[in-house]
Amino acid sequence: ETQRMKSSLLLALLGCCATASLLAVAQAQNLELPKLPYEYEDLEPAIDRATMQVHHIGHHNAYLKTINTALAALRGNPDTNYLAKMGLDKLLQNLDKVPEDLRGPVRNGGGGFVNHILFWNNMVKNGTKLDAKGLLHEAIERDLGGMEQLEAVFKDKATKLFGSGWCWLVWTASSTSPVGGSLSVETTSNQDTPSMVQGKLALLALDVWEHAYYLNYKNKRFEYIDSFWTIINWDSVQERFGEATQLVKARIKEL
Repeated sequence: ETQRMKSSLLLALLGCCATASLLAVAQAQNLELPKLPYEYEDLEPAIDRATMQVHHIGHHNAYLKTINTALAALRGNPDTNYLAKMGLDKLLQNLDKVPEDLRGPVRNGGGGFVNHILFWNNMVKNGTKLDAKGLLHEAIERDLGGMEQLEAVFKDKATKLFGSGWCWLVWTASSTSPVGGSLSVETTSNQDTPSMVQGKLALLALDVWEHAYYLNYKNKRFEYIDSFWTIINWDSVQERFGEATQLVKARIKEL
């Protein structure tokens, strides 16, 4: 019973902290389209300027409008007003409480909005290398067999994902793990996000919807995935991992 209580507290903690650094804005009355941390052309030749521009101000903005409309509807109803105040991360974990007519817009619009924020921040001009002495590198070695194996599995799953969706590097919290959790490579369909499940934190996101690559790569998704690997901002991924794991480890000691 005590162990179950610890697990529940830990999952709730990670559910709260999972997207805090990216989604503080999600508490606001109206969400805004975030500015990219680079220029549209900075990721070339991996991702061309035209694709980035359409993807950001076209598709990402469309998800923004969808979730803002849904949040306005939730705020306008006294029975659902509390849902609009949760913040998107927690709201997406409580879809069963959202009225049926708004569930789709919240799931797709909200998921699409937060997924793209992580995606943009996961990339940088020319990419960066993961610190071989850092905690994330250590976790990748322990849980996934090393960087080469992670790359192979990630690319394989992203390539084979049927239809539209995302490929992720995910950290799952565990109160029974001496290191607080474990890493895995996962895929989701449409705009679903791993963080919809309490205890899961998405660290690295790759959009494999056709709108993310079709202008340049046409039907050659695998080439787009290969190119994405050259522009990953591992500094950002490592920072996100470090913040979450250190917080969870500290809380485990307190339980």
